Amino acid sequence: MGSIKTVGIVGAGQMGNGIAHVFALAGYDVILNDISEDMLEKARATITRNLDRQVVKGTITEDGKAEALGRIGSTLTLADLGPRDLIIEAATEKEKVKQAIFEELLPHLAEGTILTSNTSSISITRLAAGTDRPEKFMGFHFMNPVPVMQLVELIRGIATDEETFQSCLEVVESLGKTAATAEDYPAFIVNRILIPMINEAVYALYEGVGSVRSIDTSMKLGANHPMGPLELADFIGLDTCLAIMNVLHDGLADTKYRPCPLLVKYVEAGWLGRKSKRGFYDYRGEEPVPSR
Repeated sequence: MGSIKTVGIVGAGQMGNGIAHVFALAGYDVILNDISEDMLEKARATITRNLDRQVVKGTITEDGKAEALGRIGSTLTLADLGPRDLIIEAATEKEKVKQAIFEELLPHLAEGTILTSNTSSISITRLAAGTDRPEKFMGFHFMNPVPVMQLVELIRGIATDEETFQSCLEVVESLGKTAATAEDYPAFIVNRILIPMINEAVYALYEGVGSVRSIDTSMKLGANHPMGPLELADFIGLDTCLAIMNVLHDGLADTKYRPCPLLVKYVEAGWLGRKSKRGFYDYRGEEPVPSR
C-alpha cells in the first residue's frame, strides 16, 4: 500500500460510506467522520449490507467481511482525522461547506498528510488554495456506487506536485480500480459529458419531445445505456445534477450549459430523486412510476 496506510473520510453519506467500504476491504485503517451519530450508524449498516452482498456472490469471505468492518472506526470530531496519511472529503457538493471542512482540519494535520476532495465538479485549484498545502492537494473523484464502479478520476490542481499524484495513483491501483487523469476544468471528464446529457434529456421532457418513459426507453434500447438519463438523474440526485450544471454554466460561460428550467423546478419542489422518494419517478409505491 506504499506510504499511505491510514485514511480519514469526511462525510458518511452515499459516497463516503462506499469509499470507506473499498478502503477497508483493501486493508487500510479507516476513520469515518460525520456531524451526526445517526449518519455514522446508517453508514455502518449500509457497509455491512453491501459486504454481505459480496459474501453471497463469493467475491469475499465472512472472515474478509469481519476484517474489513474491524478496520472502520468513526468519529464526530473532525480533528481526529488530522494525523491520517490521506484525507478524503466527501461532503455535500457545496464549495463553502468543503472550504469550511478544510479550514477546520488545517490546525490538526500531520506534516505529510495528503488532502483530497471527492468533488464531482468544483475547482481543485481553488479548494487547494485555501489550505496550507496546495502541493499536497488533489481531486479524488469516485463514481457511484463506489464498491461497484471501476473508475476514479484523479484531478491535479495547478499546484499539485508529482509525489502527491503518484501516491494517489498507487492508492487507486491498490483498491483494484482504474484511474483516469483529468485536468482541473469544471466537472472534469465524466460529469462534463454525462450531466449535460441528462440536462438535455430534461429539456426533451420539458419541450414535450417525449415522456419520461419514452426518453428512458429510447436511450436504454437505442443507445444501449444500462439506465435511462432521467432514471439516472434520480439515482444521482437532482440537486447534485443541478449543482454540476451551475458549475459548468458559471465556469465556462456557455449557454449550452444552461440548466433546464424543469430541473430547477423539481429541485425547488424538493423532488430530488430516489433519496426524497420523488423525482422524475415517484418511488413511494411498490414500483417507480413517472411523476409526470
